[in-house]
Amino acid sequence: MKDLVFGSRTYIMGVLNLTPDSFSGDGIYMDDSGALEAAERIVKEGADIIDIGGESTRPGAKPVPLKEEIERVIPVIKKLAKKIEIPISIDTRKSEVALCALDNGASIVNDISGLEFDERMADVAAKYNARVVIMHIKGTPETMQQNPVYGNLLEEIFEKLSVLVKYAEERGIKRENIIIDPGIGFGKTFEHNLEILSNLSRFKALGRPILVGPSRKSFIGKILGVEPKERIFGTIAAAVLAIKNGADIIRVHDVKEMKQAARVIDAIIHSGEAISV
Repeated sequence: MKDLVFGSRTYIMGVLNLTPDSFSGDGIYMDDSGALEAAERIVKEGADIIDIGGESTRPGAKPVPLKEEIERVIPVIKKLAKKIEIPISIDTRKSEVALCALDNGASIVNDISGLEFDERMADVAAKYNARVVIMHIKGTPETMQQNPVYGNLLEEIFEKLSVLVKYAEERGIKRENIIIDPGIGFGKTFEHNLEILSNLSRFKALGRPILVGPSRKSFIGKILGVEPKERIFGTIAAAVLAIKNGADIIRVHDVKEMKQAARVIDAIIHSGEAISV
């Protein structure tokens, strides 16, 4: 499996939603073969990581029962791990889902709760020596967009991520395995999202790679007045700024387009040095 070496270029995390209620307009497939076909297309388009989720985390989304989430994602991960070389990420808040995914070929845990929803999550990640994406969220998907208020947005996110990184290390997760995510759209207003992207470099002081997920999100729709599937160019604009301001991983639905944009901005940032594919 290909490893991730941060600092030389931007990595693209392709999204594979196995949910019937994804905000982005993609979602669950009729059977495993449909999901596998979609996953293989994501890889072919240039994804460096594939992020698989079986529970929607859109605003207002209700939790999915454990058994149902496992049934959605594990058969796909198990089959996909035998077909692809890039890392598989499991997008979940539940330690039992993460454990099953890591047991069947995943190597990254992408937890929107920052390891706080399930107290066993950190232990599972540490046991498998998995990379972990620790995201900032205010509230839960059900409540996060109900008038989120901050005294000092950037400072509060920074301090919370700092605490979560320390907690992860104390629970046995290696520092080099930790990735941080400021949580665009997760307990953030339109203005908050713009402020985070504009000041993303602030989070470089935490000393960990930064993941950003602007893909098709509502702040782009508010600016452009378009539906999720028509937000590709807006996503690219936000992502390019994020890369310029220090993002190491961009999580997107439209991999091919984002891959091309990332290669161009990487070449500019690195002064024309050869950028690996």
